[in-house]
Amino acid sequence: MFLKCRERRKDGKTHRTWSIVESRRYRGGKVAHRHVFYLGEINDSQRAAWERTISVIDERDGEARQMALFPADRPPPQDAVDVVQVRLSGMRLEHPRQWGGCWLGDELWRRLGLDGFFGERLAVSREGTDWEKVVRILAIYRLLSPGSEWRLHRHWFGTTALGDLLGVDARAVQDDTLYRALDLLLAQKEALFGHLHGRWRDLFGAKYEVLLYDLTSSYFECPEPVAEEDPRRFGYSRDKRGDCVQVVVALIVTPEGLPLAYEMMAGDTADNTTLREMLETITRRYGQADRIWVMDRGIPTEEILEQLREANVPVRYLVGTPKGRLTRLECALAERPWQDVRSELRVKLLPVEGELYVLAESGARKDKERGIRRRQLKRYWKRLGELRGQKQSRDKLLKKLGIAQHHAGRVVERLVEVFVSDQGVLSYRLEWEKLRAARRHEGRYLLRTNMAADDPALHLALLYAAVPRRGGLPYPER
Repeated sequence: MFLKCRERRKDGKTHRTWSIVESRRYRGGKVAHRHVFYLGEINDSQRAAWERTISVIDERDGEARQMALFPADRPPPQDAVDVVQVRLSGMRLEHPRQWGGCWLGDELWRRLGLDGFFGERLAVSREGTDWEKVVRILAIYRLLSPGSEWRLHRHWFGTTALGDLLGVDARAVQDDTLYRALDLLLAQKEALFGHLHGRWRDLFGAKYEVLLYDLTSSYFECPEPVAEEDPRRFGYSRDKRGDCVQVVVALIVTPEGLPLAYEMMAGDTADNTTLREMLETITRRYGQADRIWVMDRGIPTEEILEQLREANVPVRYLVGTPKGRLTRLECALAERPWQDVRSELRVKLLPVEGELYVLAESGARKDKERGIRRRQLKRYWKRLGELRGQKQSRDKLLKKLGIAQHHAGRVVERLVEVFVSDQGVLSYRLEWEKLRAARRHEGRYLLRTNMAADDPALHLALLYAAVPRRGGLPYPER
């Protein structure tokens, strides 16, 4: 090991940073460096102290030298100068490497034909870097232990048997090499989706009748970039981090969770402006076909839905609808009979002005929503009791009450009527009628579609619309 210096010029100044680096020798006599510890900027005395610390000193003559290890029960070779004999019976195994998961990931890569796909498009560099294997390592890493490229370079690769399985060494996972591989991978995006489309159809019999479309976001803890072409912008944050810039990611998957397309957009992109571009992407990539799009209510606009209904090749859709519309249609829906789609899922169908409104009721979703509401209401009721027992000014009481209502949520907060007198006395009571109305709506959600009530594809789409969700995305998309 030794100290390695890197120089960087910033704002007219030269900054020197130091790291402890380990030299590793590989086949062909080549040597690569592996970062062990980052020291940052250090002065001369600190540098000298670190040099003394990382030196391996031989007690006989005080010089640094490399020692050879041999078993204690065997005589060392005659030509060996510096020998350390080791008692094998006293050795133990530590830090074993992962092998099974790496083998499985490599086998999946080959079954999908990705070794041949990238092998034809990513040539071996003049320095001997096999870019196909670098991309394969990145994919297996994402499958087994998702994390940053820096973690893959510093820690993860050394704890696995990927080097032996792929016939590569630590030079394939240098940090700069990994980042360059991502740039090369982006250029193959369109061809890659075409290749996977065929492999999924052959291997899994994947059908593309129903497509699930949703959006998510990823934020960055950094200042807003100055460059206009940079997509990192402030926008509506699904992660509740409105103080951070973000990007929006649109994703289309099959019900089995196989991705068909994705796009990264600027962080201030509105959800209802993304559907048209994704429709064009799917049509360009896979041609026009009779497909069903399942989406959240905030994605399509009324204008786009009308265009989908009047297109030459009509695009069928099943989208969510605000619960406010459920209140308006409640009387008409009450006269409709329930139809069973599957166990714990039943629907009511109501044609209105060229569309079909679907009231779905899920038993599992009802239990979930009711459990959440009970916990929140119990916590809110307990907090109101604590505030009523405290002696404080009216203004301070109102501030604490506002915080309690914020934590309770809008749905729970409206179930309790709260009074605060001029003298600062708190009283409250439960709104039983609103509670009964909330119980009736639990587990129910309203959908709208341009499919006919007797269309067999409607029941198929309803099954996938009932997929449990977390963070705005169906589980297969995660």
